Amino acid sequence: MTGPAQTTSFRATLVAAAVGLCLLTRVSDAQTIITNETKRTQRQMAFETLSVRVEGGVLFAEIAAPPMNLLGPELVRDLVSLIKQAEADDAFKVLVFKSADPDYFISHVDVTRIKEYREEAAKLTGEPSIALLFRHLSASRLVTIAQIEGRVRGAGSEFVLACDMRFAARESAIFGQPEPGLGVIPGGGGVQHLVRLMGRARGLEVMLSADDYDAELAERYGWINRALPAKTLGDFVRSLAHRIAGFPAGGQVVVKERVNAIALAPADDFRRDSDLFGEGMRNPEAQKRIQAAIKRGFQTRDAEMSLGRLLGDLADR
Repeated sequence: MTGPAQTTSFRATLVAAAVGLCLLTRVSDAQTIITNETKRTQRQMAFETLSVRVEGGVLFAEIAAPPMNLLGPELVRDLVSLIKQAEADDAFKVLVFKSADPDYFISHVDVTRIKEYREEAAKLTGEPSIALLFRHLSASRLVTIAQIEGRVRGAGSEFVLACDMRFAARESAIFGQPEPGLGVIPGGGGVQHLVRLMGRARGLEVMLSADDYDAELAERYGWINRALPAKTLGDFVRSLAHRIAGFPAGGQVVVKERVNAIALAPADDFRRDSDLFGEGMRNPEAQKRIQAAIKRGFQTRDAEMSLGRLLGDLADR
């Protein structure tokens, strides 16, 4: 039998659970769990390389994959999980990505773990390709915004290009597509996005130079929406995200579909670039250049602060 006191206590527990919209707890040094209660159902999101905050219809995902936010299997796994869970909950309309590391947003892929991160990408798209993972994000009903501080190169650049909007800190954001400096094609959608955004000549300049581009030049070329002062960037992005989230979801879906019909390349084009990247990485000349770059500090935090210079030093060697 349940007495009056037990019934009252049980009801109080239910009320307390209903009041809590979002609870963020640190489970361990390597994992964050978010409990988000919407429509009287409880969802849990557990990640190793992302910290996620919920504000109404907006999800803020902060990337933290030390030592330099390389795109490896752990980060790809978390991105796949986040996208799946966010798309499954109609309460979420906008997804904002930023970095916990002021010097690196996403540096590029971990070239020592290509097979592993491709396998993680396949869990969303059915194909082992981050190009198709990123294209899925572009085609998603979710509105995605990249808030960029620090360096974003290679697949990191391709990830933010897949987002619907990109805003960068004028003082610190650095962009690059270094793959041709190693003898391979950008394989995550960079070719498709950059040429459409910049035009043929500037797209070729960016890719064939394999150099670093600051936020002001990236804005002028069309790589990003705007370069903003770092002190105002976060507030601007947060305000925009909440404004968009306050509008009807149906209109947002239709607008994205029609824009993508004009500006988003077919999946086969992304697939082809992904295949060419894979083939290029197996080429002996590319392997030789990658090993030479690693000897000079490629994939280390300090050396990649000036990756454009590092790749330039490899020229004609």
